[in-house]
Amino acid sequence: MFTKEKVNEYADKLLIGLTPEENKMVLDEFEVIDHDIDKINEIPGLNDVEPMAWCLDREIDLLREDVCEESIPVDTALANSDGAIGGLIEVPKVVS
Repeated sequence: MFTKEKVNEYADKLLIGLTPEENKMVLDEFEVIDHDIDKINEIPGLNDVEPMAWCLDREIDLLREDVCEESIPVDTALANSDGAIGGLIEVPKVVS
C-alpha cells in the first residue's frame, strides 16, 4: 500500500519534488488503480489463463527483407519540395 511518505521517497529517488497537493493526487490515483486491480482479480478463472507474450498472432511475418538500395540524389529530392533552405526541406511550423 502506498503512503504519503512512500510517494515522497519515490519522488526523491526520481529527483522530482512533489507538493502536498501533487502527493495527494498521486495517492488518489493509486487508490483508483488498486480498486481496478481488485476488480480484475475477481474475474473467475483468471489464474487459469496463460499470460500472452505478444498481443497479436505472429504466424505471418509481414516485414519485407531489408535490402540496401541506392537513394535518389539530394538535388532531386529537394526539387520535389515546395521550399528548401541550405539543402534542407522547409516545412510549416506546427508547434507554437
